[in-house]
Amino acid sequence: MKLQIRSVKDHGDVKKERIVLEALGDTNVGTYIVSDTTYYSDKEISNELRHVFWIPDKQVEGGDLVVVYSRSGKNKTEKNKNGNSTHFFYWGLDKTVWNKNGDAAVLFSLSDWAFKKI
Repeated sequence: MKLQIRSVKDHGDVKKERIVLEALGDTNVGTYIVSDTTYYSDKEISNELRHVFWIPDKQVEGGDLVVVYSRSGKNKTEKNKNGNSTHFFYWGLDKTVWNKNGDAAVLFSLSDWAFKKI
């Protein structure tokens, strides 16, 4: 996986809550999904995914940060002083995702997927 979870910041505050991801190499972040769940122990999480966000397609470079806010906003990219970029995405929710202790952030890498309209 070329993206890793760095932190969840300001969980429980709908205006500030965000998950911060770091690109370990060049990648398209549109192949990743973030979600929340609960955990049972340091090695075991629940299979109940309550909120799911498929990150929009965007090519990022190794060392870039990807920040996903729970609230609404306009996606944008800013250049950092170190030469890397921070890419901001917005989930569009009016409530928090990680609102209590016992929640866990999960990052999924998708290599392939399919759907069928019913």
